Amino acid sequence: MSLDATVRARVDNNLKKDVEHIFDELGINTSQAINMFLKRVKYENGIPFELKIPNDKTIQAMDEAKNLIGEETTLEELTK
Repeated sequence: MSLDATVRARVDNNLKKDVEHIFDELGINTSQAINMFLKRVKYENGIPFELKIPNDKTIQAMDEAKNLIGEETTLEELTK
């Protein structure tokens, strides 16, 4: 397969730096990661992960978790 096309995208600089560290740990570069993503889109015939718009209840739960609001439980309580 010939790599003869260019894809350009504007992204947040901090995001780019953060994921490049992850790619480095995986032994791949950004171009390889993008190619992997595009191949997966082709294979799945769509975005290879679920896209959802959270409902009000989910948004409330995410806000509570972010602000450490709500009930606390232990792992032992959860496994009972």
